[in-house]
Amino acid sequence: MIIDLISDTVTKPTGKMLEAMMHAKVGDDVFKSDPTVNKLQEKAAKMFGMEDALFFPSGTMANQTAIKLHTQPGDKLICDKYAHVYNYEGGGAAFNSGVTCKLIDGQRGMFTAAQLEEAVAGRADIHVPYLRLVCIENTTNKGGGACWDFSELEKIQKIAKENSLAFHLDGARLFNALVAKNESAEQYGHLFDTISICLSKGLGAPIGSILLGSKEHIAKALRIRKLLGGAMRQVGFLAAAGIYALDNHINRLEEDHQKAKEIGAVLSVASYVTKLEEIETNIVIFYVDEKIGADNFIKKMKENNILLTPMGAGRIRIVTHLDYSNEMHEVLLKALQNFKSKN
Repeated sequence: MIIDLISDTVTKPTGKMLEAMMHAKVGDDVFKSDPTVNKLQEKAAKMFGMEDALFFPSGTMANQTAIKLHTQPGDKLICDKYAHVYNYEGGGAAFNSGVTCKLIDGQRGMFTAAQLEEAVAGRADIHVPYLRLVCIENTTNKGGGACWDFSELEKIQKIAKENSLAFHLDGARLFNALVAKNESAEQYGHLFDTISICLSKGLGAPIGSILLGSKEHIAKALRIRKLLGGAMRQVGFLAAAGIYALDNHINRLEEDHQKAKEIGAVLSVASYVTKLEEIETNIVIFYVDEKIGADNFIKKMKENNILLTPMGAGRIRIVTHLDYSNEMHEVLLKALQNFKSKN
């Protein structure tokens, strides 16, 4: 038995999801004639109370499309130093849109309205890049699945609006935040200009993300998606998985959160753990004693068929997900409890 906790992207479609995919009605989505894709897009837009939506093959492409439609080459976006759009999208903001990033030194991937106000202050002339866009990520990946405080987001949105800045949400794991904080999709739809949501992380679909926004934004996004090579044909087979995920896999995220907290409870008393970050959703980040070393710890766990991933600077990540069973959970807890420094 392989216990893969590298990410919540490692899941396989459930039997019922596969059945939904096999029975999907399809057409050519490039001509907007795939009924299942259209249904998914309409469903997502309605869920968030936004005008329109567009299906993408990846969250990175959805985020990069949002950046491109909100900016011009030579502009600048603002994000936290931990932001996915800055750290893990291959420099796409620079490559695809010709924009630079102004990084805010927040906490666990989250900055405050006061920090944003300070970041937007100062000269705005021909010598410096124009600020055009604020990007936030909820939950934060590098921040260990941390959830933003919604009232702080409202303050940030107010500052963005006052400074004529677009406001984009990288919601790759937004549904984890909605479940953990008992918030609604509509709350976020009313706050952001564009939102990307991922179907292939906690929701368990095999592929796909959605970009939400106004009809004007999505019309532009359709063109950008084409330029980036993201136009697809009979993609309704994949969209059907997304519909099934939205209908069946949101509320169950609480199970992943509970397992993550139980893992945290074991790690919090483990002699080899020097620091454990707060656990809010399905991501656990911790540090082990330098004498053991993160790489060595991961190697030793792999020898027991338990796969973890390094996050740099001695940090180790565990991500719970749909395919992480109760049986696997018990095996992992025992492995963590029995791990000895001399290993």
